[in-house]
Amino acid sequence: MTAFVPVCLKICGSKYLNAAQPRENWNYAEGVSNGRRGLVRCASEKSWLQRRRKRRSLERRSETKVAVCGGGSFGTAIAFLLANNGYPVQILVRKTWVRDEINVERRNPKYFTEFVLPDNVTATIDAEEALTDAKLIVHAVPVQQSRSFFEANTEYFPADAPVLCTSKGLEVTSLKFMCELLPEFLPHTKSFAYLSGPSFAREMMDQLPTAVVVAADDVDLALRIADMMSSPFFKVFTSSDTIGVEVAGAVKNVIAIAAGICEGLGLGTNSMAALVTRGCSEMRRLALNMGASPITLSGLSGVGDTFLTCFGPLSRNRNVGVRLGKGETLESILSSSRQVAEGVTTAEALVGMLLNQYNGVSQEDNKEINVYATRAAALYPILFGVRAILEGRITPQEGVEALLAMPPREEN
Repeated sequence: MTAFVPVCLKICGSKYLNAAQPRENWNYAEGVSNGRRGLVRCASEKSWLQRRRKRRSLERRSETKVAVCGGGSFGTAIAFLLANNGYPVQILVRKTWVRDEINVERRNPKYFTEFVLPDNVTATIDAEEALTDAKLIVHAVPVQQSRSFFEANTEYFPADAPVLCTSKGLEVTSLKFMCELLPEFLPHTKSFAYLSGPSFAREMMDQLPTAVVVAADDVDLALRIADMMSSPFFKVFTSSDTIGVEVAGAVKNVIAIAAGICEGLGLGTNSMAALVTRGCSEMRRLALNMGASPITLSGLSGVGDTFLTCFGPLSRNRNVGVRLGKGETLESILSSSRQVAEGVTTAEALVGMLLNQYNGVSQEDNKEINVYATRAAALYPILFGVRAILEGRITPQEGVEALLAMPPREEN
């Protein structure tokens, strides 16, 4: 990101401002508004908008409804971004009081309460209302809750509306990624895309420079979504490697738990750097075996998102690891956490998938054998080690000792 910021500022004709000076958030529909603090201000926002208008007019955007399924932190940030880009956004939430607070007070009462949402953001608890006439649907429901969500609401999804998925991980029951599940859940929908990359929701709300990637089999769809989401502060790259983006987005959460454990144990930066690097090696091995591109793994959704999740203070998965390393139990951590740390369930699903791929072991059989003495465990010691710690089979310290006790071998 440090390399990205100067380039972004140069392209936009921006200038640095003192952090104490206010920076006004950008809103396409109303110009510059909603002053907030920040590090940079884009001096040529108006000219940037004029260039974009050649391809998308304000009138056209105001008629392009976007439905965001899920009113969590990331769903709120996506709604905030698209609404500031001029699109009417309706968030599908579960609680009546959350809907009322968004519609009346213009704030999400559970996440980012200090932010006023644009007037073109509304909320509903009615799936049919949210999805009717939507031209783009953003799926921001956690992976493990996605199946029940679609079972209840599939009938309301318009067949011609593309779905952009922001959920990352594997479903524990099926051992499938979202790029495998969405076509099953929505057989009549023909267009799917997947967003990933280093993007803390909080920093998106603050409109700090952020870069992500949108992957889709349909290149034109990826470009259209990139055009809808791009702003002076939000850069969107495109890719056709959906499986690479999905695998990286899932595995990085488990690596982040391991990185957090290192910090919680007080093992220093040498050990954390080594562990994250070797974790990326396991990510690469798994993704390439599934047909991913090496370019994806070295890009924003691979090492980019991994670095953010492993080292960023806002990372939920990293914080779970830190607390485990300090001696807390997983049960107490999860019971006191308001947000979902996908890496906990993803670790279980990844181990199940790897056992099936390398050892032909089904989910039922892996409960009867020592899964940590299998070929898959030897190839993916960090992923299996994190799962063992989460299960309570070993302590965080024992997990580190097991990694250090592995025999010397060629780096791969």
